Amino acid sequence: MSGKIIDGVAIGQEIREEIKERVATLQEKGCQPGLAVVLVGNDQASRTYVTNKQKSSVAVGMKSELIELPETISQEELLAHVERLNQDDSIHGILVQLPLPKQIDENAVIRAIDPAKDVDGFHPENVGKMIIGQRAFLSCTPYGIVKLLERTGTDISGKHAVIVGRSNIVGKPMGQLLLQRDATVTYCHSRTKDLTAFTKQADILIVAIGQAKFITGDQIKEGAIVIDVGMNRDENGKLCGDVDFASAKEVASAITPVPGGVGPMTITMLLKNTLHSAEKASKEGRCGQ
Repeated sequence: MSGKIIDGVAIGQEIREEIKERVATLQEKGCQPGLAVVLVGNDQASRTYVTNKQKSSVAVGMKSELIELPETISQEELLAHVERLNQDDSIHGILVQLPLPKQIDENAVIRAIDPAKDVDGFHPENVGKMIIGQRAFLSCTPYGIVKLLERTGTDISGKHAVIVGRSNIVGKPMGQLLLQRDATVTYCHSRTKDLTAFTKQADILIVAIGQAKFITGDQIKEGAIVIDVGMNRDENGKLCGDVDFASAKEVASAITPVPGGVGPMTITMLLKNTLHSAEKASKEGRCGQ
């Protein structure tokens, strides 16, 4: 048995085409969705991510604004930039690219973003609303994974989902979103004893541990759906995930590749959140140009 490859590029593109149509409809009403990305310092990985986000937003017809700031910026100065964007009616989504330099309190910056423009879904208000099932901006990677599962025809209800990883950005919100769709959810992490005993029970296995090829095929239940959130380099410098793809695909019924699985969906959901923000602003008559 060799698992079906879940094509995040194709599914992401399908959703982006839908977003593009809705952006065009908004523009006819005089409202162009705007996404602002704040990049502090010159981390090469962060710059690559930001470039991809910008290109993607422009491709669907959104206004894209990049604010580049020096590595040495003070927290006070950075917060002033965030506040300016909060007040700008032509900006519907604000994203501060993480990680930030050590002199900056990341939590303070996240809290400073207007929750109505927090398209990353990191603000405590959005996280709290998500947990109790209220309408909120959802963290983009877990949101993208839910869409991958739904668009490949997976019935999440009643399935046992095992999540390896408990970060605030992926692991924790992922479990909540699956719980809301009636999955039974188990969280595992670096301190879990006998990890394989849990991973072998998973109908849906989501791995976000940040270690190359950490989960192998012999740890996976026959016929499971495997979602690999990792982005690492193997011993040859080649991109790979947290799952050993070669052995896992022989056991799984479906699996995401790295690259080309979860990654494209994360940016797609960022665009979707920005669109939702702009549509709400348009309805409320506060969509500046």
